Amino acid sequence: MNLFERYLTVWVGLCIVAGIALGQWLPGPVQAIGRMEVAQVNLPVGLLIWVMVIPMLLRIDFGALHQVKAHWRGIGVTLFVNWAVKPFSMALLGGLFVHQVFAPWLPADQLDSYVAGLILLAAAPCTAMVFVWSRLTQGHPLFTLSQVALNDTIMVFAFAPLVGLLLGLSAITVPWATLLISVGLYIVIPVVLAQLWRRALLARGPQALEATLARLGPWSISALLATLVLLFGFQGQAILQQPLVIAMLAVPILLQVLLNAGLAYGLNRWLGEAHCVAGPSCLIGASNFFELAVAAAISLFGFESGAALATVVGVLIEVPVMLLVVRWVNRSKGWYEAGRRQA
Repeated sequence: MNLFERYLTVWVGLCIVAGIALGQWLPGPVQAIGRMEVAQVNLPVGLLIWVMVIPMLLRIDFGALHQVKAHWRGIGVTLFVNWAVKPFSMALLGGLFVHQVFAPWLPADQLDSYVAGLILLAAAPCTAMVFVWSRLTQGHPLFTLSQVALNDTIMVFAFAPLVGLLLGLSAITVPWATLLISVGLYIVIPVVLAQLWRRALLARGPQALEATLARLGPWSISALLATLVLLFGFQGQAILQQPLVIAMLAVPILLQVLLNAGLAYGLNRWLGEAHCVAGPSCLIGASNFFELAVAAAISLFGFESGAALATVVGVLIEVPVMLLVVRWVNRSKGWYEAGRRQA
């Protein structure tokens, strides 16, 4: 992990402080940025999201899709957890904790928005950071690559219907036009641009691609942090009034990560998959494409919404929680292999 990735939680914490300070000291410029919208899409944030997402998508080789059959059990487990369990479990946990357990301490007019943000966070599997988690668990690189490529392909078609379904089940109004615009802007167009750019770079050799990825990495994380500063510029007053809201939103996120990681790990063990596949499988099953979630939440519900804040809480706890899962996967390798069903 590079410096930005290793201390992402620290940077996000600093963004919280910087954003709140800017929102309180310079409310005029912050509000002016918030008004720069076209069709409910904030232009500065849209640009930042592209800078954030395209370098991550540039890593994906859709040519690896033919390799999915080599580890079909691990692929099947991850797909089941990513698309059939994680979004629904997050909707359930979000509704339980936001509408029931923590409702007395949260603003009543933001409860549905918080749940919507949690759903957006869980509706798309992680694209970039899973390569880091896989490497830390000595995961099979071709499995990780093919699984991410398959997930990204599914995400293009399934993200909008899945989000719409879960928001509808949660009795939250679905802004379909904005949702479809968000999918086009933050999934379809970036995927196409990234793949065209990737093809052009590979035509000059693998070294050109690696050099470009190395140069773009800091820009991608910097765009994420700049987006968070703007978001907290709008959220600052609400956070100052209720500082425990971040901790309360973190509870369902933490529980669903541990639940889905454990489920994927156990299913791979039961099916007899090798540990080098089970590790990245459970990490992909547990982690989220939080960059997309933040972008979609801002487009759908706005900077000042509880949905945007909920997705940012996912960014805040992503690295420490996933490092905890990595440590658990590595330390349990002996237990895993001893009880692994022979395929």
